[in-house]
Amino acid sequence: MRQERRLDTATLARAIQRNEAIARSVLERLVEAGLVEARGVKKGRTYTLSPLVYRELGQSADYVRQAGFEPIQQEQMVLQYVRTHGRITRKEAVELCRISEDQASRLLRKLTGANQLKLEGQGRASYYVVFSL
Repeated sequence: MRQERRLDTATLARAIQRNEAIARSVLERLVEAGLVEARGVKKGRTYTLSPLVYRELGQSADYVRQAGFEPIQQEQMVLQYVRTHGRITRKEAVELCRISEDQASRLLRKLTGANQLKLEGQGRASYYVVFSL
């Protein structure tokens, strides 16, 4: 877990050479012990070492880097990127926020629905710009 920084159940199952049910059980026990944190739900659920573990290792800053950003921070980063660069693609949002393509799509749709961004183009050529009246 320390090497990967973030694991899902399937990845851990392969690493420990057990099925996903056993891996999930192991992960949930680690969560209950306070050694691991869980984020997300169902298939998107990932696990990371807890702040306590990083603190004990003397690597508190590493926890903040690997834990990623909260959704509100992701929104602000995307909006700032668009203000600075004029536009953003889904791929750029993935790289900027270090999230999956599905998460980036949801984030961009949310900002579009809130009239903060506007979708331009279609398919692979699409991008988002600041919404203006």
